[in-house]
Amino acid sequence: MYLDDYKRWSEFQLEDPALTAELESIANNEEEIKERFAVALKFGTAGLRGVLGAGSNRMNIYVIRQATQGLANWVKTQGGNQLVAVSYDSRINSDVFAKETAKVLAANGIKVRIYDALMPVPALSFATRYYEANAGVMVTASHNPAKYNGYKAYGPDGCQMTDEAANVVYAEIQKTDILTGAKIMDFEEGIKEGLIEYVGDDCKEALYEAIEKCSVRPGLCKTAGLKLVYSPLNGSGLVPVMRILDDLGIDDVTIVPEQKYPDGNFPTCPYPNPEIFEALRLGLELAEKEGADLMLATDPDADRVGIAMKCPDGTYELVSGNEMGALLLDYICAGRIEQGTMPEKPVAVKSIVSTPLADAIAENYGVELRNVLTGFKWIGDQIAQLEAAGEVDRFIFGFEESYGYLAGPYVRDKDAVVGSMLICEMAAYYRSIGSSIKQRLEELYAKYGRYLNKVDSFEFPGLSGMDKMAGIMENLRQNPPTAFGEYKVVKALDYKKSEETGLPAANVLIYTLEGGATVIVRPSGTEPKIKTYFTTLGKDLAEAQAQKDALAEALKPLLS
Repeated sequence: MYLDDYKRWSEFQLEDPALTAELESIANNEEEIKERFAVALKFGTAGLRGVLGAGSNRMNIYVIRQATQGLANWVKTQGGNQLVAVSYDSRINSDVFAKETAKVLAANGIKVRIYDALMPVPALSFATRYYEANAGVMVTASHNPAKYNGYKAYGPDGCQMTDEAANVVYAEIQKTDILTGAKIMDFEEGIKEGLIEYVGDDCKEALYEAIEKCSVRPGLCKTAGLKLVYSPLNGSGLVPVMRILDDLGIDDVTIVPEQKYPDGNFPTCPYPNPEIFEALRLGLELAEKEGADLMLATDPDADRVGIAMKCPDGTYELVSGNEMGALLLDYICAGRIEQGTMPEKPVAVKSIVSTPLADAIAENYGVELRNVLTGFKWIGDQIAQLEAAGEVDRFIFGFEESYGYLAGPYVRDKDAVVGSMLICEMAAYYRSIGSSIKQRLEELYAKYGRYLNKVDSFEFPGLSGMDKMAGIMENLRQNPPTAFGEYKVVKALDYKKSEETGLPAANVLIYTLEGGATVIVRPSGTEPKIKTYFTTLGKDLAEAQAQKDALAEALKPLLS
């Protein structure tokens, strides 16, 4: 079957000569042919993601067209404006894939609003809502290595597509011939016909206004004298982040020169992920040289932001996503109470794998903290529920441990732009009272206990990887561990059993151990890896770290 598909692609008049050359180069290599054609990329709630190249198991214009035809078939059943918003980041072919998306939608009589230059995930979510679109498409593979690209689909609420909608789209994709099944229109023709239009300045300005409305202490940064180093990691954050910093009155910003401009090859960081030290290394070196108060780095699609803070002794320390989530929640709660802007019955939301330190902080301020499944769409879903009840102003903050933050209901996905703004404002505030982010973090630990949150990953590459992961998860369910090393399991929750958790079914296992530590095991939704999340609580960092190390060692044999 896959050899037949390879033959068909090879004989087809492909529009991209690079794909033809790739197919020729693997003519006598059955393993390589199998890798590209034995399966097709599956469309799910996160859309598509895969390695660039030829074949049904790769990202190319034919896979994009097929997916967009499936999306178009769904949109045509939805009534409404019959409009889709489109954006893209700096990855290889992101601009090409965004235009291909527009061409297929236009050929189906669906109106398109596409950005005239790369813009991040939050801008796409915002445009989808602003234009009351039926759907949105963001061409990105987030923080994956340079050889990847992806296609994220959004519903009319600006949130990543629901399971139900994604299943309908996937069924339509499967009915569409990958090489010839999609309708297509010339891009310029689409513009002439009025089917394709660029996103207007009114929409762009409305986004910046919405972000700036989330400021807790407006005007504070103008006089703070903050000195920043910023890296867009060669992605889409440069324009929106610099615009917001400029509006805030922060003018002492040094941009990491090697990572300033869009470049899908990510030449200085093979894995452009702000969770990883190597991606931040150049920024840290520059921060030390410049004596900056803060170093910020946003990922390629600018929905996540990582930071390093300057400590009182002049050294720099990376702040984890959990720590920053807790710090921002504390800052927003205290600040809004002080400013008299805290809504009645405030709500914050975090994922189940994020730190319980946030639960303690929320309780301290009288804030309802809702715990949801991993994936920011579930945080977006909570905002949507509040909106449906006419109570959207109750939402004050949402975060995930993987550096994703949102303050305000203007979008339904994480936003590194508002995250960057609030981190800077928080730094300015603590400086104004003779403190620092580092000092406040230590105060939180002193008050609530020394939580340590660490994530380990186990990779399962190749075609058999997904099967191996499924087998490991099944084994953990069939033979539930009673202890990890010397730590007894006192409670095990299987999130596939909705009746036990009160949440939608998910492939997640959570073990609560004697003494209060937790271990969470879940397969990644976008990469061939199983992630393990450890939360330990000690009298100090050394004790918490020792417990984490012991638990990780005990878990290894179960994941091999």
